[in-house]
Amino acid sequence: MEYTIVFLRNVLKKNLPDLPKTIRSRVVDAIHDRLTVDPLNLGKPLHHSFKGHRRLRVSDYRIIYSVNTVKHAVTIVAVGHRDTIYEEALKIIDTYTLQ
Repeated sequence: MEYTIVFLRNVLKKNLPDLPKTIRSRVVDAIHDRLTVDPLNLGKPLHHSFKGHRRLRVSDYRIIYSVNTVKHAVTIVAVGHRDTIYEEALKIIDTYTLQ
């Protein structure tokens, strides 16, 4: 059974448009080709403050996501360069979990 992809608003409004075009297409392809099929085995689990989230590597960029196995849904939390994405994702996760 395929997983449904859900994007948080920040990913659609800020993260994806800020990526270089070539990387953006690779990231979108990775999300639709890999995360809809097997998100638990294709991404690596994150630890500490990111517990419950996973990451998928696309070149020097990372896709931070969470998986709901009951609803068969993957929520894309943040996308960005590996140097800055974890700080940004932590802020988003903090606000996301408070809602």
